[in-house]
Amino acid sequence: MSEGHTAQVMETVWSASSSPFGVSWQKLMMWVFIVSDGLLFAGLLTGYSFVRLASPSWPDRAEVFHLSMIGFMTFLLISSSATMASAVAAAQRADSRAVLRFLLMTILGGLSFLGMQAYEWTSLIQEGARLTSNPWGVPAFGASFFMITGFHGSHVLSGVLILAITAWRAGRGLGSPQGVELAGLYWHFIDLVWVFIFTLFYLV
Repeated sequence: MSEGHTAQVMETVWSASSSPFGVSWQKLMMWVFIVSDGLLFAGLLTGYSFVRLASPSWPDRAEVFHLSMIGFMTFLLISSSATMASAVAAAQRADSRAVLRFLLMTILGGLSFLGMQAYEWTSLIQEGARLTSNPWGVPAFGASFFMITGFHGSHVLSGVLILAITAWRAGRGLGSPQGVELAGLYWHFIDLVWVFIFTLFYLV
């Protein structure tokens, strides 16, 4: 194979419209972000687990949290993954009306989750929970809770904004199946992270 032909092949492989992994650059970069952000969440949850195991005692979750509300929050977020998957499927069918409908349902689920999380935060703050102290005797509890749930909440908020932009584009006929799919990847990632947070904070 001549050097000229090899250079031409490499230029085609590394062109702006494709990646050497057989997926678009947009999807590849989304996966790179998800993996790196997932490692960050894994580090935070590992640190939380270490602090909790190292503490001689830990607040009783049934006395601190509104577990029924937390369960409903989790149900909403998991359900929003289903509506997001339906939006992606509708985008692949080029059904723009269904895309918009399912995106709006997903946004509603995300906003409801954020509203209930804000209520939970407000309740705990009113009871005296702070980053450096709390009425349940373990200072690290407040710091761990507010930092990890707040970090996740910021991801949910950014996800809602991304979905709102995607829905606006779909409503104007400017969206693409790939754009909806990328938004869906991010949203499913947020939901998956919450499953781990829910398990470690509220179940274990």
